[in-house]
Amino acid sequence: MKPIIIIGAGMAAYTLAREVRKLDKTAALLIITADDGGFYSKPMLSNAFAQKKLAAQLISQSALQMAEQIGADIKTRTRVDGIDTARKVVNTSSGAFEYRQLVLAVGAQPIRLDLAGDASDRVLSVNHIDDYATFRAKLLPDLQASARVAILGAGLIGCEFADDLAAHGHVVTLIDPNPSPLAALAAPALCQGLQTALTGRGISLQLGTTAARIDHAGNAINITLANGAAVVADVVLSAVGLRPDLALAQAAQLATGRGIMVDSHGRTSAADVYALGDCAEYRVDREGRTSPLPYIAPILTAARAIAKSLTGEDTEIDLKHAPVIVKTPSYPLALMAPPPHTVATGRWETELDGATTICRFFDAQGVMVGFGVAPQEAKIRQALMAALGTAA
Repeated sequence: MKPIIIIGAGMAAYTLAREVRKLDKTAALLIITADDGGFYSKPMLSNAFAQKKLAAQLISQSALQMAEQIGADIKTRTRVDGIDTARKVVNTSSGAFEYRQLVLAVGAQPIRLDLAGDASDRVLSVNHIDDYATFRAKLLPDLQASARVAILGAGLIGCEFADDLAAHGHVVTLIDPNPSPLAALAAPALCQGLQTALTGRGISLQLGTTAARIDHAGNAINITLANGAAVVADVVLSAVGLRPDLALAQAAQLATGRGIMVDSHGRTSAADVYALGDCAEYRVDREGRTSPLPYIAPILTAARAIAKSLTGEDTEIDLKHAPVIVKTPSYPLALMAPPPHTVATGRWETELDGATTICRFFDAQGVMVGFGVAPQEAKIRQALMAALGTAA
């Protein structure tokens, strides 16, 4: 029997495999991954330093353990060279494999900034557990108490790393072109609250500017900013965002936009080929708008639906609204960012309830389509979720 092949071994891939196995105890499953296939939670990478976690400690199960648990064949350290969707074959460094159905769960890759300077190659990104191991080794080469860390990007991941590294005793500078951290996601009142909390943690913020060049300065790194200022660091981390990995999909001539285009069932433009997770571009509303969804909740929802479709029950992906929990302990946030097409014409309204800041976003018709709250707690989140779609 030809297997269901899953390319990738991240949270999306393993969640799907588990869901398939719940529904079909005998289906042949083949997982192909370029790494060692160990299971870990990727969101933990941005708050592992304060917990003093080594990379190996973040891996909860090895590929062998995962293979036994879900009854799958897992090909580790295997490069996928191409996909023949007509013949339904995946060509790899370990040979060619026919598939019954194929799922691309290849994730996203860090956006690489085009930076001048002779040390631009020393800019690191953390998008994988191997990246985390490299970053941690650079921070603690001699088990020193602290290092100077410059983070390019004060979005979700940049702020989480900054808070985590500062809590661990490192000297952190956040650099971002926006006037405040999390400016693209949160209400101004919450951005200001986070900025105050981060500076209170000892984090320096260089806002309204970007890194222009990165140069060696002895053993250190000198970052020249577009505004003329300079930041000296031991380590530079880029956290300016991710792009869906489209290489395999485009080589196989699948339809792509910002991500691999999928329909309401997770199907790509090729028969029996699906895409899931950070690499996919989902339909997000009734008007046919599409977007990548780089969060945990859409992965879980899509995985459950695609597993049903793979095992014979054609199922639409019912994407539900879910807030993003921002892992910044100095200012714990929950965010439901408004749909991008509403931002220009909508408005934020802010309510102060004791020490809690609650922000609601209303679109041009006066309907609540987003929110943010800090400090966040489950009861308030649930009330705000229930209010989505209601008029002001």
